[in-house]
Amino acid sequence: MRSEKMIKCLPIYERNSKVFRDIIDVEAEEIDNKALDIEDFIKQLSIDTATWGLDIYEKELGISKDINKSYEERRSVIKSKYRGIGKFDKALLESIANAYTNGETKAYFNGKLNILFEDIRDHILNLVDFENTLEEIKPAHLDYVLYIRENDRIELEFKAVEIPVIFPVCNQIAAGGEAL
Repeated sequence: MRSEKMIKCLPIYERNSKVFRDIIDVEAEEIDNKALDIEDFIKQLSIDTATWGLDIYEKELGISKDINKSYEERRSVIKSKYRGIGKFDKALLESIANAYTNGETKAYFNGKLNILFEDIRDHILNLVDFENTLEEIKPAHLDYVLYIRENDRIELEFKAVEIPVIFPVCNQIAAGGEAL
């Protein structure tokens, strides 16, 4: 297609030349390849569409590269790291939490940080990376509690065992007549 446009730019007496047509065909293919390279490069400029460019973002932000993570998980870490630069407040906390979900996140403070994840349908919540990011940006003296409100099925992904997760006690469970 591109070669036909280029051939139309030639003088009439050169359009029927096999030599010129072959040269134009090769040049058109090279131009198409360069256009694809440029398009791919432009995709790397946005975190949401980057693939091989994620390595550069991670290096710039001092994030260790984990090849076992999907592009989406790596993008979440990068976004939260960028958002985590600045004064720590409610807006920053919600912004970072939103980087890990497609849903709505709310945060409030009552002696400790309370983070409520709402409506996170069709998204795997990577709590390990979120907690690591939260620990990096929050003041060290503040504790936090994570809440997840979901009406549908939810998937939680834990990739590390070292992080203690405290669940609130709602009721006691009886096993064999003895309360646990």
